[in-house]
Amino acid sequence: MPHRIYVDGEWVPAGGGAAIPVVNPATEEAFAEVPRGDAKDVARAVEAAAAALPAWSARPAAERAALCAAVADALRDRTDELTEMIVDELGMPLRLTRPIQVGAPVRTFASMPDIAAGLEFEERLGDSVVYRDPIGVVGAITPWNYPLHQIAAKVAPALTAGCTVVLKPSEVTPLNAFVLADVMHEAGFPPGVFNLVSGTGPEAGEALAGHPLVDMISFTGSTRAGRRVVELAAAGVKRTALELGGKSPNVLLDDLDDAAFEDAVRKGVGACYLNSGQTCSALTRLLVPRERLAQAELIAAEEARTYTTGDPRDPATRLGPLVSAVQRERVRDHLRAAAAAGATVVTGGPDAPEGLERGYYVRPTVVSGVTPESRIAQEEIFGPVLVVLPYDGEDDAVRIADGTAYGLAAGVRSADPERARRVARRLRAGQIRINDGAHNGLAPFGGFKQSGYGREYGRFGLEEFLTTTSVQF
Repeated sequence: MPHRIYVDGEWVPAGGGAAIPVVNPATEEAFAEVPRGDAKDVARAVEAAAAALPAWSARPAAERAALCAAVADALRDRTDELTEMIVDELGMPLRLTRPIQVGAPVRTFASMPDIAAGLEFEERLGDSVVYRDPIGVVGAITPWNYPLHQIAAKVAPALTAGCTVVLKPSEVTPLNAFVLADVMHEAGFPPGVFNLVSGTGPEAGEALAGHPLVDMISFTGSTRAGRRVVELAAAGVKRTALELGGKSPNVLLDDLDDAAFEDAVRKGVGACYLNSGQTCSALTRLLVPRERLAQAELIAAEEARTYTTGDPRDPATRLGPLVSAVQRERVRDHLRAAAAAGATVVTGGPDAPEGLERGYYVRPTVVSGVTPESRIAQEEIFGPVLVVLPYDGEDDAVRIADGTAYGLAAGVRSADPERARRVARRLRAGQIRINDGAHNGLAPFGGFKQSGYGREYGRFGLEEFLTTTSVQF
């Protein structure tokens, strides 16, 4: 239904202007389009969500969660369709798209019954009863890099909490959101509980953030756009939850032997390059003891060259294109500026990979020879660019690691797990990976400083959409 928006339980025409083309980043060709929703479309959706709120919030949480579990089942049945669609929209290699871009949102929706069952929505406190109530109408504004996954991280817990939702997905990768709306309609969500309005940030996104009937905005995107969301929401004193940028460090401590150090550097390249580096929590700064800098540069360059760039549907491809021409040029500008400032491009660089002049491709790149204060070591690049930085002692490593405006994620590797934990606890980051610690989809996700505030995933993500009411007897 990409030619219509989903409002109050129906697919209806959008009132905005010309449709928005959806471009395949591997071919640079438009292959679909979605409506350009405007402020009037947003208002219709918000009004529907506000009207549906009393009845939806009154339903037992177990019933709301059960509907989310039904969505998980339906999405699972459409895995092949969604995988192909997201590969076309985003360009992530197909073999990664299936488990990450489709599998993760399925797990999020499926987890809602267990999470809801573990929450106390009513608590006796002396002569009071404290109720945990839904915050109200939620505007969810989601990014293009993990499109369905980030939608699920907001929509599933918000609905389970008893909120109603208006979703504004990224206009760059919007098609998967229309599949979700179709699934939710078939699952039997009441009209107005979930609404979908596609459009641009300056039009639909700003209208949603500023609408007086919206009680909360949950936003994932750039720090610049997050500031604008807060500005608009502040006029209505709305609650906001922001998951923004990152420039995350990966600290390799000085007690690793040669084999462990090599393994850590190679895995560090992977922790930077996932989704072509288009990951807000990517570990994009590799911090190594100064005496091992040359060793790290050599290993990182060797590993980066194994990241075959090409057609996302080719099983040999490890690195797909960037999502758009704008994003590719932004990454290239960073690399050109770094080289002009004297950085050493150990491998890669701004030019297109050989034989891939068509498509928004960037070479897997390793940069060294820069200070921790340099632009390329401070700003989020959002591409396959790893910056290697030397440090002098543990205290210096912590200083450099925390020395940016961000605090979303970090990594620490050590031969001594207890030492790694001690260092990790000194870092101001929302998620810290020690050695080979695996991602946990139920653990809270969010950051410090200009990486935003609020948490997503698991019980912590659901609690973001709740507030409290106390009744005294």
